[in-house]
Amino acid sequence: MMNVLKKILVHRKYPGLIVRHGYATTKKKIPDGSEENLPIFQYPLSKSSDRRVYVWGFAETGALGIHLPRGKRAKKGYKNNFTLAWHPMRSTFGERFDVTDIACGYGFTVASIKTNEHHKVFGTGINTDSQIGYHAPRIGHPLELLLSPAPMYIPYKSLESKIIGVSAGRAHTAILTDNEGVYTLGNNAYGQCGRKINKNEEYKGSMVTHNISRLGKEVITNVCCGQDHTLFITESGRVYASGWGADGQTGLGNYENQGVPAPVKGDITSEKIVKVASTVDCVLALNDKGELFGWGNSEYGQVPMSVKQQQVNMSYALVNFTKGIGKIKDIAAGGSFCLIVNEQGDVFVWGYGLLGLGPNVQHSTKPKVIPAPLFGRNEFNPESAVEKVACGIGHLAAITNNGDLYMWGRNRYGCLGLGHSKDQYFPLRVSVGALVLKVVCGVDHTIVLSKPYL
Repeated sequence: MMNVLKKILVHRKYPGLIVRHGYATTKKKIPDGSEENLPIFQYPLSKSSDRRVYVWGFAETGALGIHLPRGKRAKKGYKNNFTLAWHPMRSTFGERFDVTDIACGYGFTVASIKTNEHHKVFGTGINTDSQIGYHAPRIGHPLELLLSPAPMYIPYKSLESKIIGVSAGRAHTAILTDNEGVYTLGNNAYGQCGRKINKNEEYKGSMVTHNISRLGKEVITNVCCGQDHTLFITESGRVYASGWGADGQTGLGNYENQGVPAPVKGDITSEKIVKVASTVDCVLALNDKGELFGWGNSEYGQVPMSVKQQQVNMSYALVNFTKGIGKIKDIAAGGSFCLIVNEQGDVFVWGYGLLGLGPNVQHSTKPKVIPAPLFGRNEFNPESAVEKVACGIGHLAAITNNGDLYMWGRNRYGCLGLGHSKDQYFPLRVSVGALVLKVVCGVDHTIVLSKPYL
């Protein structure tokens, strides 16, 4: 230790460094007349492509992909026999692989990585319906629960294919590639995997993976999984749907289950849709002009109609409903509420739940703005604005242009990452040690994809 201190002191007194491979050396003479190479450590900087993954919430299902101490070994931050992560924890999986996208299902998590090898997608958590693939320690004994991320076998046609998106529902998963369309796996009892429904199909230990290469002869550019339905967007902006339609969430003009994906009917048929959002059975859609559309469950006014309807089975334009808000930039649909953000970075919410407007406002039939100062905008930081929003079944999230994450709503098993289990009535900043790029909300856990500050 003394030698190291001596070298640092000498270096400060005799500058003139030459940098080589992260170290600096000098040939300056020291007082005793000799010469010595003095290495000076330089901290490496991250690359712009580097990503970090943070997880928190209920870990008992394995959805966090981390192992936490239990019983007497449990430390502050964990509770009783349930393994809970109250604060964001850095995932080691994100350190070993270049993660490109993440998705939260009901008790499980899916992540895609950048690689030219066969295993491009990993899953962890509940696997009762093979929603994260077939995994068995020995033949005939498939695992229904994975505590750590494991590779999901997908029959790619080419190893050069890249994963450009992943999405997850209650018990099914959709994987979007750049040139092979969408691969779906898991429960297909309602047609949510986009294939014919087989009432006698067994999903536990299933090795079935379905490929939807194109829809209407068009390339699929986006995919979104609701609870038990799936939505697809093609290159021209058309929307297709399959799965459970009891609440009209497929938008096909009926309330039947749909196996093969079919075009959504209604007002969006002449629009170019750029994004769809659905967590449970309500759907929002956004076109290239920043206009809003909706369909599906509307028990709490999520899809307002001139005549009150609790189930809306085709798409309707919500231009009059959002009049005065301006061009919409991002959308999210939760269990009983909806969340949008406009170009100015203002956040609007409506529906039923802990909306972020305090304990006295739990139901709103019209979009209400959440005060901007709650997201960090003030006279010292006037440029702060929300850019992205997300929803779980009962909790909500927003990401600002500074990479800050704010969360509020039902705090089921600590899924808000605020260090406690109390519900949150106003948006509160979550302490994530990086710039947040994307947040996905499960039923009782949350995953964040971020980049280092430096």
